Amino acid sequence: MNHLHIALWGVLPYLVLTLFTAGAAWRYHYDRFGFTTRSSQLHEHRLLAIGGPLFHYGLLFVIAGHVVGLLIPETLTERLRVSESLYHANALLVGGTAGLATVTGLGILLYRRLRVPAVRAATSRGDRAVYPLLATVLLAGLTATATGAGHHSYDYRRGVSIWFRSLFTLDPDVPAMVHAPLVYRIHALLAMVLFALWPFSRLVHAFTAPVGYLTRPYVVYRSRTPAPRR
Repeated sequence: MNHLHIALWGVLPYLVLTLFTAGAAWRYHYDRFGFTTRSSQLHEHRLLAIGGPLFHYGLLFVIAGHVVGLLIPETLTERLRVSESLYHANALLVGGTAGLATVTGLGILLYRRLRVPAVRAATSRGDRAVYPLLATVLLAGLTATATGAGHHSYDYRRGVSIWFRSLFTLDPDVPAMVHAPLVYRIHALLAMVLFALWPFSRLVHAFTAPVGYLTRPYVVYRSRTPAPRR
């Protein structure tokens, strides 16, 4: 283990977390109205209606799979009597399906952004940097999932997951990540770059989920039809 390994897997995650948090706070303070997707639905809606749900719902399952795979230790699933073969089969089936749906949805959205002139014109420089990076992160994740299909494949819960959980104890298990296969390390590094750019891109709209709609009062609209005369 050398200084580069320590910098990548012991220092960089905390730098990314600091930039992510500080960047989001700065963006909210100085560009509160910029917390938006800058919707382009008025320019084109047919492809958006297909690619949008595929990407967003697929991404929700991808995130849920990462939470389960990285945060829940193997000892807990053993206590719940979930066999290792069942766990990995479920991760491969659900994770692979969710990943394919996300990549397909993103592909449709990128095709739409390139082919529709008005949507292409509304694409910022930050978007042009983030979209290819996001696609690469997803493809690297799918590749890592596919390589885990074999019986003697790498078990990320005994390596990557241990490193990830060790970050919360401020004692990073650098060797656990150093000995992970290259595709897992590439996926993790690209993901950290993505999170570093997150607050300064369109992706910041993920913080603006319309939770308030669940508790807001009803909006009463007047009918345009004139009331009948009595």
